[in-house]
Amino acid sequence: MVDQDLDIPCTNVLGVEICAFDLERAAQTLFNCVQAGKTGYVCVTSVHGVIESQRDTELKAIHNNSLMTVPDGMPTVWMGREYGFIHMGRVYGPELMLKICEGRTHPPLTDEPDFTGNSFSHFLYGSTCETLDKLKMNLEHRFPGIKIVGTYAPPFRPLTDAEEDELQQMVTACKPDFFWVGLSTPKQERFMAGHIHKLDAKIMLGVGAAFDIHAGLKKDAPGWIKNSGLQWLHRLCQEPKRLWRRYLDIVPCFLFYSALQLLGIRKYEVDD
Repeated sequence: MVDQDLDIPCTNVLGVEICAFDLERAAQTLFNCVQAGKTGYVCVTSVHGVIESQRDTELKAIHNNSLMTVPDGMPTVWMGREYGFIHMGRVYGPELMLKICEGRTHPPLTDEPDFTGNSFSHFLYGSTCETLDKLKMNLEHRFPGIKIVGTYAPPFRPLTDAEEDELQQMVTACKPDFFWVGLSTPKQERFMAGHIHKLDAKIMLGVGAAFDIHAGLKKDAPGWIKNSGLQWLHRLCQEPKRLWRRYLDIVPCFLFYSALQLLGIRKYEVDD
């Protein structure tokens, strides 16, 4: 369940507890968490993660035991609004990453007029060495002075004991405030849940495609597509061979299950 100390309103989307706020509130909450010394992982969850959680109770528990699970897609936002959270907005992974890297809140969290995100440190985990190099370079160009204290490109398999030790030593040496995980769902959620107590990092965030987008390797969808809830179609057009089976499955499933919940035909319990 979401940490009760954070005082975050939540909505139930097919049994997954999702924070009913917007990008600005999400960023402010995470800055507060770092400054208060809290630790935990953040699931940035779309329809894909919600549907996978219907079939995998362990994954559902991972979402519901996170520090926060935020609405990455508009369909989850619309579900929340149907339950009265009219100010709920999308917390899109790539946008959240930029907001955190910028490090500014409105109003600021301190009385210092020159407060910037340069006081926070970041670690990048996922993808390939080439992508991480481009991502690091682009973020440093966009946010001068940002502290990216480490990167790690894992193999496309579980880490060996030696690799686990190497990663742990790297993270212990730099103790990042924000540990960014750029893997796919549900791989990134499983990694965060399995490593939040092993690695000396404060906040882990699974942001998936944000690494490729901010490295300049993939184009983000236009704003009107994001707001219309059709970003899945934009991604499908970019990677049809990889994604067509996924979306042929999850889109109709979400429409059917969410209709059952909204009409009161079926109840989806939030449990851990």
